[in-house]
Amino acid sequence: MPKPRQKPTIYDISRLAGASASTVSASLSGAWRERRISEATARKVQEIAAEQGYFTNLQARGLRRARSGLVGMIMPVHDNRFFSSMSQSFEAHARMRGLCPVIVSTLRDPAEERRTVETLISYAIESLLIVGATDPDALEQMCRAAGLRHVYVDLPGRGAPSVISDNRHGAEMLTRAILDRMPAGGDGEAGGARALPYLLGGDAGDYASAQRINAFRAVAAERFGPLPEANVIACGYAPARASRELAALCDRLGGLPAGLFVNSLTAFEGVVGHLVTLPPEAFAGTAIGCYDYDPFAAFLQFPVHMVRQNADGLIARAFAMLDGGEEAAVVIEVAPDLVAPRTIYKGPFSELG
Repeated sequence: MPKPRQKPTIYDISRLAGASASTVSASLSGAWRERRISEATARKVQEIAAEQGYFTNLQARGLRRARSGLVGMIMPVHDNRFFSSMSQSFEAHARMRGLCPVIVSTLRDPAEERRTVETLISYAIESLLIVGATDPDALEQMCRAAGLRHVYVDLPGRGAPSVISDNRHGAEMLTRAILDRMPAGGDGEAGGARALPYLLGGDAGDYASAQRINAFRAVAAERFGPLPEANVIACGYAPARASRELAALCDRLGGLPAGLFVNSLTAFEGVVGHLVTLPPEAFAGTAIGCYDYDPFAAFLQFPVHMVRQNADGLIARAFAMLDGGEEAAVVIEVAPDLVAPRTIYKGPFSELG
């Protein structure tokens, strides 16, 4: 019976490549640029290591050096364009720094957030981006106890830097765009409740939605005066719930309202689910906007203004804070973009392929 092949060591790779063990280590860890090792040498070492079936033991290296080469990011879900764009940017920025990105969805479950962060800490990740956390205070305690550098993204936290979208400014832009497309001369008294703008979706208890709701009310008040409480329907993010709420609103009003601000892309999916049941003439005199972006909205039969949050800008600023050693609980706001109907936004990864 043949003996099992012995696992190659770093010294075997060193001998085959004609390079020192430290050069091999730097080439395989991604630190060859910092060591000023040529790309040709690094590629040669990497190819030989792959041929020999040699893989760096990252956990063992992390224990020896107190570094693992891993950088983590937790986020609520993967299934919308904003979070998936953030994942793509996170991977790109991590690899630019010679780090291995680890991305985990926590499903908006605070218990799952804590379990995931505990697991990532056990693997000696070097830093962590916390995206849209439901219980940031609990995660703050865990990161502080472990001495783990961390930055909050999308929703702010306490005790560490935060990078978030300028939700108020984005909502002001979107509300003004909706009001500008609403029928001229309409007001609550002359046209009834249907002549007023409505906001649908989101959770009034979370920071981002609260900022958007406050901005929507303030801008709408400039034209209509204070809006009734019923004009904000903060029904969460689930598409099915948004679809039901819009159907109920249309029943109460006798049709679509003159203006509709949809407060997330997932809620917009539900809105579209109801709108496809309506005849084309139902959209006449209705202005619709969504605080989120998807290029397929450009092909809908009705025009939609959208707010595109700058996912790459958020991640770039978060990494800049980590690189600079920022630890103070500062909050940096990144401006979103207003995307006009029938246009396609080209992002930083649009040409990949």
